[in-house]
Amino acid sequence: MSDEQAWDARYAEAEHRIWSGNPNVELVTEVADLRPGRALDLGCGEGADAVWLAGRGWQVTAVDISGVALRRAAEHAADAGVTVEFQRHNLEQTFPDGEFDLVSAQFLHFWAEFDREKILRRAAGSVAPGGVLLIEGHMDHGPFAHGDNEGKEIHFPTPDEVIAALDLGDGWEVLTKAIHPRQQKGPDGDLITRTDSTVKLRRNGF
Repeated sequence: MSDEQAWDARYAEAEHRIWSGNPNVELVTEVADLRPGRALDLGCGEGADAVWLAGRGWQVTAVDISGVALRRAAEHAADAGVTVEFQRHNLEQTFPDGEFDLVSAQFLHFWAEFDREKILRRAAGSVAPGGVLLIEGHMDHGPFAHGDNEGKEIHFPTPDEVIAALDLGDGWEVLTKAIHPRQQKGPDGDLITRTDSTVKLRRNGF
């Protein structure tokens, strides 16, 4: 099964959306004070972040590997009355063209092996001068460990490790690097606390 088929199957497990439909909390926190411009949402899933950004004046390009997720995202955008350009990409192979004032990678994880660092370095290369790269990641599986991970050790990088792997050199400013708790509903509906990480960087220049 290809990565695309695996993600389509994951989203097709439910007849309707599998996520809450609300934007990620840290995205809202970290982006609220930014002036809207061009935004790229990597791994947009069912589109909640993209719709939130578009509703606040951003010109949004949102990409995902799953056609099932993208169809739901387009429906969400239409219901919200906003315009988002949705594109299907396997980000290890293809990437959207252009430069962006905000590039957001929210929980860009996969239960199988994939080159996350390569994708995030490509994301950094898509940030326009003066723009922001925002990376949100998990620090643990929480209650959602995928069956394929049983018996396997998976490393979730710290903010410092994320920044080091980007290998950006001069010309970038670290705005946020933090590990923090987040409440989330588990698969049984109970509210649980898990640990996430935030990296927010600004590319110097105008």
